[in-house]
Amino acid sequence: MRVLISPSYGSSATRRHWADTVDQPVTFTDDRYVHALSAEQRARLQTVHPDGTACFWGAVPTHDTKMRDVVPGDIVFFTGQGRVRAVAEVGVIFRNAELADLLWPPEPGGPSWHTVYTLLDLVEADIPYSELNAVLGYRPHHNYPGQMVLRGDKAQSVLDEFMITSGLFFSRACAEPARAPDTGSQEAVRRAAAEEMRTSKTSYRRTGRLIVVDRREARLVAAFKEHLASCGREPADRFYCPSGVSDLYLEDVEGAELIEAKSTASHYCVRQALGQLLDYAPYCPAPPDRLSALLPAPPARADLALLHRYGIDCVHRDTSGAFVRAEAPAERRELMRAVWSS
Repeated sequence: MRVLISPSYGSSATRRHWADTVDQPVTFTDDRYVHALSAEQRARLQTVHPDGTACFWGAVPTHDTKMRDVVPGDIVFFTGQGRVRAVAEVGVIFRNAELADLLWPPEPGGPSWHTVYTLLDLVEADIPYSELNAVLGYRPHHNYPGQMVLRGDKAQSVLDEFMITSGLFFSRACAEPARAPDTGSQEAVRRAAAEEMRTSKTSYRRTGRLIVVDRREARLVAAFKEHLASCGREPADRFYCPSGVSDLYLEDVEGAELIEAKSTASHYCVRQALGQLLDYAPYCPAPPDRLSALLPAPPARADLALLHRYGIDCVHRDTSGAFVRAEAPAERRELMRAVWSS
């Protein structure tokens, strides 16, 4: 999988392009566009965007080499003004200068944005360049002045750090079963190694298929993984199932544990963690011995009691930043284990 870094807020031209074809989706079935599309391009667009509208972006000829292997499902970071402002997934991609010039009329003598691609989803983000630079090993004040395409380990490290899942990847992962739930359902579940993709679903903001975890949750998960490593626990991974993607899943000498993180310890977030844990538990690669809600602070007493009622532990940070586990009563956990897997 590739990650595109695409400036989109810096110059007046890119801001205008954004307003014309992203803020305002394009009806590509209109006569003015249909004649510029080949039959094959029209069919691809209609298949992925059956309502006849899509958000479009593009790249100029100087980026042809960079864009040569970009495919549907790759991720785009739209950048400008010192931060990643939005994340999207590539839908349909092809080269068509005639269509590009209708969408984004070039300046006199200027280049065409002839590599055209649609966006399956668009999620607002707020990632400072300093955080992206730290992941990629760039100078703190690197500004991303032009189009980039990250591949291999660099692309994966970005997806890992910011916990982003392509909807296309998620669909493919769920089509490769590792274990079906014990209910006898044949719905797919697939376990993923931690280095394969670090994209969670817990408090994701999702407008379609693309999954982007709240940055506060991503940081909390990263800190807890470091804590687990310091305690000698096995590396955590995750799994994909029809309900979504788990945050953390461990199997080691202490048993199988499913963990869901939340960005706050509010009643709403505790209820959300509870629902997600019960939703994903039947799909765990091994029947879970523990379910745990991971919170950045202690929850209210009533919310802790709510988790414990269902046999669910609460792992939270104390005032020093250390992680503390408030275990559910053992008898309640044992009672609920049969329920978790059914």
